Amino acid sequence: MRRATSIIIVLLLAVTACKSSADQTGPNLATTQPTAVTTVAPTTSVAPTTTTSTSTTTTIPPIVVTGTVTDETGGPLPGVTVTSDTTAVTTGADGLFDLTAADPTITLTKPAWLPLEVDWSATSDAQIIMDPRIVRAVRVARYTYLELDGLEGTLELIKDTPVNAIVFDTKDEVGTTLYATAVPFANDIAAVEDFYDPIATLETVHAAGLYAITRIVTFEDPIWTKARPEAKLAGKWIDARNPDNWEYPLALAVEACELGFDEIQFDYVRFPAGSTAGAAPPTTQEERLTAITGFLEEARSRLHPLGCAVSADIFGITASSPTDEGIGQRPDELSAVVDALSPMIYPSHYSPGWLGFADPNDHPGPVTADALDGAMPRMAPGSLLRPWLQAFYYNSNQIRAAIDEAESRGLGWILWNAVGRYSRSALVEE
Repeated sequence: MRRATSIIIVLLLAVTACKSSADQTGPNLATTQPTAVTTVAPTTSVAPTTTTSTSTTTTIPPIVVTGTVTDETGGPLPGVTVTSDTTAVTTGADGLFDLTAADPTITLTKPAWLPLEVDWSATSDAQIIMDPRIVRAVRVARYTYLELDGLEGTLELIKDTPVNAIVFDTKDEVGTTLYATAVPFANDIAAVEDFYDPIATLETVHAAGLYAITRIVTFEDPIWTKARPEAKLAGKWIDARNPDNWEYPLALAVEACELGFDEIQFDYVRFPAGSTAGAAPPTTQEERLTAITGFLEEARSRLHPLGCAVSADIFGITASSPTDEGIGQRPDELSAVVDALSPMIYPSHYSPGWLGFADPNDHPGPVTADALDGAMPRMAPGSLLRPWLQAFYYNSNQIRAAIDEAESRGLGWILWNAVGRYSRSALVEE
């Protein structure tokens, strides 16, 4: 449940020389929820900006607003854009900002967090707490359009439930781009199938008050490796070490953001595992992590100015492992370059004996809890943990057990079902 925004404003009337602030245009995060506005009355009367007499005119200098932005635990929030008038600055690793302002309203935005407006009036020092956007989502698959009731059926299913977001695929595991993309490379390699109209879809989704995420399968792509074998690492996997190979998924991401998606989520953003990994050229953990974090950093640099949040999916086991498991994924490094990180916590994928269970798939609650508790202390400041939860092979009570573990820790969640089929009873808390 979203906790109420709390703001502690320490009021000081400061008349000081104008300090220079770096001009920076901050991201304009699309949101389906209203911006919170807090008005704080000054403790002393504030003189008008200009006083005119018959002989002189005195102009009071703008006030320099300094402050700290934190999360609800008091941890600093980096990357928050603080805006007043036409001036914007961004908080650093310590959450601090320094802004020369004349307009009494400060606006704070950060991708994947709820935007905030503060009426500071005579305030010169502010301590501001921002709240994360708690996403509760289901995924709409291509099968939803082919075999089920399409988007309308999904919207009817989630009506009057806690679900506040939907995930759509831009590019899926078979390498297909699921709408008529204008990205030339996708058309050149014959990867385009027109399953849905993203513009009409987003209009419907946003009109319903929902947050829209698009999922891009990144480095596993059988269509791409067949059409351009020089880009291949092994099997169906693209070589993530080559920055030239980043351009196709990044172009799709930029297009999706410009179409109106609120968040771009990269899946299969890793090196191959299993038998395919054995056929790939040998790589070190440092080499793998450098490639994956480098790609996500580049994605963030392109998408944040357009107003989109950036998220990435990781193997659930990496939340419990000190290594990258040979695939270039560790919560410690990846959470520092994305707005949200989503471990895929599917108990059916855990080996017998995990946590002492003969079949971990029979214990969705404890398996989910263990993975979340392993990942939470490894998350970088300002990055959100939002797991994918198993919604296949399970009845409603089992799905609900996993959801409850995420909710009890104040986290959002996304349900995974390959064909996009969900039970309403799993979505509605009894």
